Amino acid sequence: MKKLVAGILTASLALSLAACGTGDKSSSNGDSKETKLVVGASNVPHAEILEKAKPILEKEGVDLEVEKYQDYILPNKDLESDRLDANFFQHKPYLEQQIKDNGYDFVSAGGIHIEPIGIYSKKYKSLDKLPDGATILISNSVSDQGRILTLLEAKGLITLKSGVDKAAAEIKDIDKNPKHLKIDAKTAPEMLVQMYEHKEGDAVVINSNFAIDAGLTPTKDAIALEDSNSPYVNVVAVKKENKDNKAVKKLIDVLHSKEIQDFINKEWKGSVVPVSK
Repeated sequence: MKKLVAGILTASLALSLAACGTGDKSSSNGDSKETKLVVGASNVPHAEILEKAKPILEKEGVDLEVEKYQDYILPNKDLESDRLDANFFQHKPYLEQQIKDNGYDFVSAGGIHIEPIGIYSKKYKSLDKLPDGATILISNSVSDQGRILTLLEAKGLITLKSGVDKAAAEIKDIDKNPKHLKIDAKTAPEMLVQMYEHKEGDAVVINSNFAIDAGLTPTKDAIALEDSNSPYVNVVAVKKENKDNKAVKKLIDVLHSKEIQDFINKEWKGSVVPVSK
């Protein structure tokens, strides 16, 4: 009986190790030539970038598995529970807010690209055509709102209160609103494209990954677009204990490579902008 119990425990341990990302084919330090790395990503552009990196990483001894997500909540939950070794879907301020709100012990392994956020409208061809009292639909994610309000200020639609940290700004921090715009922050970010397609509101502010996934071209379809020097860099997030994992480092090196950066520039023509930091 003791041998039977021991055998069952050994088998259970083997199965649990096999289900845990970098422990699948190698030790967590990435020394093996058959290291498996499971990365969660938004469909576009993150998963597409990772798929392009996959054959390059294979030559480096890393078997990259990409898990696709449609929302902003599950990728961090799955990273926390070790279903993922890393995720690639969020910008740095959002990651920092998630860490603050949920106590995650996560860090950025590296910044990969910027997705300039845009203002879209089915009703008006330019911002100056927006009427007095126009309704602008924005994300209900607090971590998005500072970025959106900064964009609206940069385009001359509003002014934020003096001294406010713009990255953390909220609707209550608006000082001047000369067009009496109604800022509606009730919609989840992944639903904003549908609101735009159904002509809800007068304008909609949409994250570029959702816009691109829906077939929009931000540089052509947006009536206003965030500047490319935005601090909202999309990052690969990992648990702090895995920041120096060799497979993770290889992933970041490949994503910063000229081949991948050239791919990003060619594929999205300014709607996604590569970075190397």
